[in-house]
Amino acid sequence: MLPFCLQNFLKGDKTMDFWKRAQELKDEITQNRRHIHQSAEVGLNLPNTKAFVMEKLREYGLKPTECGHGVTATLGKPGKTLLLRADMDALPIEEKSGEPFACPTGETAHACGHDMHTAMLLTAAKMLKENEDALCGTVKLMFQPAEETFEGAHDMLENGLLENPPVDAALAYHVAAGKSPVGFVMYNDSGVMMASVDGFEITVHGHGSHGANPNLAIDPINVGVHIHLALQELIARESDPTKTCVLTIGQFMAGTAANIIPDTAVLRGTIRTNDKKARALLVRRMRETAERTAAVYNATVEIRTLSEVCPLVCDKSVTDDMLRYMGALNIPNFTPYGGISATGSEDFALVAERVPSAMMYLGAGYMDERGQYTAHNPKVVFNEGVLPIGAACMAHCAVEWLKENA
Repeated sequence: MLPFCLQNFLKGDKTMDFWKRAQELKDEITQNRRHIHQSAEVGLNLPNTKAFVMEKLREYGLKPTECGHGVTATLGKPGKTLLLRADMDALPIEEKSGEPFACPTGETAHACGHDMHTAMLLTAAKMLKENEDALCGTVKLMFQPAEETFEGAHDMLENGLLENPPVDAALAYHVAAGKSPVGFVMYNDSGVMMASVDGFEITVHGHGSHGANPNLAIDPINVGVHIHLALQELIARESDPTKTCVLTIGQFMAGTAANIIPDTAVLRGTIRTNDKKARALLVRRMRETAERTAAVYNATVEIRTLSEVCPLVCDKSVTDDMLRYMGALNIPNFTPYGGISATGSEDFALVAERVPSAMMYLGAGYMDERGQYTAHNPKVVFNEGVLPIGAACMAHCAVEWLKENA
């Protein structure tokens, strides 16, 4: 016997016009986004953001639960399960966007657009709940923390995100600021969309002394400088030039005064690649290079892993299906653009590694002077015109994918 939703479909019953409904809810989506924006929090522990998300989900008729440091909820009926994901964390920078709802802390800012992702998924959840009878399966919501530190997806996966019920496929969107106009959709259904990321911390252990007597010291700053330079040669002379490989040292910390040689120095960085073999080579050689360079100068190193995320590879079938569903919404200026590949990284890759998934970038920028800054810049400005688009696409894609895979 056909599921109830398919019986209705064959009788001619239609599901909600999600694009029309999302436009009706634009003020609410915007209000939710601005509330989250003003209350920006970073890392795994997002108490205020998490409480707001759970409050809204209850208001919309759902029963949210904690999943690790994140939030999840389900709706629909037994059958296939589609996961919809939004990240919630901000960046540890001072906001300089000039927006009237800018974050007032001076230390945190939603400069990557995760506040928009959360607001869009909240509204998608509301619309799906309003149209729950049309679901031919289950929609599971994933509101995750700590995407910026690449801890959030791992945290939720360890706490059973893909279980009870088991997830069959997943969909995520990321907004794109800068000169990416609203209606523009960027995707990759045939290769690596985003690079892997292996974060590392190298602590150099030397021996301190008075700055006037360097001969009595093992200077960890000097050792750290040589390690930094040696690591750059891994890209210049050991990496396959046909592969994307990036090694960046973003932090170098040592010392407390100009006339003291300290005992330790700390370097933190990331390795990013789009190739499995290149990734394994660089991670191994980073360790060997740091250890052996330190030994030349009679120092030692302690190396700690900060993150381990594979490249993001989207499933072609799921991606193409989602694009087809999105095209049927008749969104103004809808312009798909394929083949996107970036050196940035996304821990949604850990979900995509386990279940067939699609991730796309939605244009949320401006073609005038407001588009001169991109994500992670303190002055970035996001176009809120994308909010109903993201919400409508999530809800519509969920209904259609479950219907076709019932």
